[in-house]
Amino acid sequence: MTHAEAASRAAFLSAELHRHNRLYYVEARPEISDQQFDALLRELQEIEAQFPDLLTPDSPTQRVGGAPLEGFTQITHTVRMMSLDNTYSEEELTAFFARLQKGLGREKIDCVIEPKVDGVAITIRYENGMLKHGATRGDGQTGDDVTNNLKTIGRLPLRLPKDGPQNFEVRGEVFMPKAGFAKLNQEREEAGEAMFANPRNSTAGTLKLLDPKIVAKRPLDIVCYGLVEASDVQSQTDVYALLDAAGLRKADLVWHADSAEGLLHAIRELDEKRKTLPYETDGAVIKVNSFADQRELGATSKAPRWAIAYKYQPEQAETKITAIDIQVGRTGALTPVARLEPVLVSGSTVSNATLHNYEEIERKDIRVGDTVIIEKAGEIIPAVVSVKKELRNGTETAVPVPTHCPICGTAVHRDEEQVVIRCPNPHCPEVVKRRIEHFVSRAAMDISGLGEAVIAQLVDFKKADGSRLVADVADLYDLNELSLARLDRVGTKSIDNYLKAIVTSKQQDPWRLVFGLGILHVGAGGARKLIEHFSSIDAVANASVEDLTQCPDIGAIVAPSIHAWFHDELNLALLNRLRIAGLNFTQKTVTAASEKLNGTTWVITGTLTEDRETIADTIRANGGKVSGSVSGKTTYLLAGEDAGSKLDKATKLGVKIVTEPEFRAML
Repeated sequence: MTHAEAASRAAFLSAELHRHNRLYYVEARPEISDQQFDALLRELQEIEAQFPDLLTPDSPTQRVGGAPLEGFTQITHTVRMMSLDNTYSEEELTAFFARLQKGLGREKIDCVIEPKVDGVAITIRYENGMLKHGATRGDGQTGDDVTNNLKTIGRLPLRLPKDGPQNFEVRGEVFMPKAGFAKLNQEREEAGEAMFANPRNSTAGTLKLLDPKIVAKRPLDIVCYGLVEASDVQSQTDVYALLDAAGLRKADLVWHADSAEGLLHAIRELDEKRKTLPYETDGAVIKVNSFADQRELGATSKAPRWAIAYKYQPEQAETKITAIDIQVGRTGALTPVARLEPVLVSGSTVSNATLHNYEEIERKDIRVGDTVIIEKAGEIIPAVVSVKKELRNGTETAVPVPTHCPICGTAVHRDEEQVVIRCPNPHCPEVVKRRIEHFVSRAAMDISGLGEAVIAQLVDFKKADGSRLVADVADLYDLNELSLARLDRVGTKSIDNYLKAIVTSKQQDPWRLVFGLGILHVGAGGARKLIEHFSSIDAVANASVEDLTQCPDIGAIVAPSIHAWFHDELNLALLNRLRIAGLNFTQKTVTAASEKLNGTTWVITGTLTEDRETIADTIRANGGKVSGSVSGKTTYLLAGEDAGSKLDKATKLGVKIVTEPEFRAML
């Protein structure tokens, strides 16, 4: 490589790394994997080593992370927040240990190995036993003051135990537990909002929110792993003891090793066990245990010499894209989906992979017929990592951005503030099907028996006048034995069950109807809050945007969406038909059955004799509160059969476990 070629390549790499740094740290929407980023960074390091005059002060090799976010005040770190060098190779890990031996002049060096949590790095300062402030890494020297957001993390103490350390600065990783992430995405999908790609993205996006009230609704957690300053701390082992004394969570799994062979054994064992952890991990962190040894080994301008991150290779597979289809959701969102030749990845056969949006297709230049590399992002969601363009033979076809809905042919609309392309036609058959599926779901109107196949027939069936048998949710209440008998493979008993379920749904609480209508950004919790606050659907419909924002949990984004829905003529006509059909629009005044559960907070888990919502209503009717997650504020966990992680957490927190017979006896 000539000097001119090196200069050109270095400039390109520098610009790309700066861009990816910002996407990762500031915008929380990375475009490439950590491994791909590390490969680019390593290439730039090699060029700068060969041509030292190309090394500039602002080179990505000389910095830690992205710039602080706008909208927050900044905090200058007392000690720079450095990043770690990392490797994907066991050989390089062995070489790292050899460097430790050379630097310290001895064979045996005690190291600690712990999981590398895939979250957001944070520093938190305690003074006189009180949480003073917390900040993100930022650019390593200065970070964003996210103290108020961190205070929403229930595990993080605001005041330290008096018999423990009172003044120190701790560093850790904020993350979103797997279960909490899955629930959050389910709620966002139900509310018609874009889902997060992985727990790390959702954590980063949550921490940069300016409203702590919204942050408090997200299930953030934290693991602490290091100290900036504290007296009488001489090793990482002492750090763990201090964290315990302070009531701060430390790593769930820790190994000690004093040889290269021991390190390799530890990382292999961690790889087997890390999938049982409640949070995502992408590797292991290896640190020299002794602080005296750490000081002797020192650091480079970017990273300490006494620590390294070993990253596990995500399981990947090569396959071929046979087609790219478009899925139309109930909000009209058009989502491209890659159909793949089936391939085994991370223990399951993958034949589909979401492509998220058309910007993703354009950026990666994905074509039908391409050979691609896929992996499960976060070992959960199948994703196309890269395209093997060198295998193209000219038969591959590009995927055009749709200008019209593939189902109804309506010209699409592109949201100004989002990359989502939507079909704006409320009568689009696919949109209608997805809306009806949502309306009849157990969480909404709970019309049992009307599954996807039956709904598809109801919408696709054309009457003599050319109109659809069911064109919107109100049409469900016009169905009768004769109309249902027209469907294929639907017997008399099924028809009777469908009609009974439809009639029963008319008595559902009005919040279920609000949720079932599929108003953008309104999930089940928001619908319940609206009816609790306004008492009736009519009151919600007549509320101004300002009135709506007075309702708990209804903010500046959700309120205009609700207001717009209830001021659309088509929606008002639909509501009127539902009213005529006899659906419940007003919250009934319920006299408390008793005050036996006053002051108690319940969490329900497992399989019980009644559905959870019915039991939750019973608890509320007797003065209790119901929460979705176990915490220190939980009074009782009502546990049925096959209770899962909530039972484990309740046991650890000392929460009283109650069986269903015991619950009934209490009433």
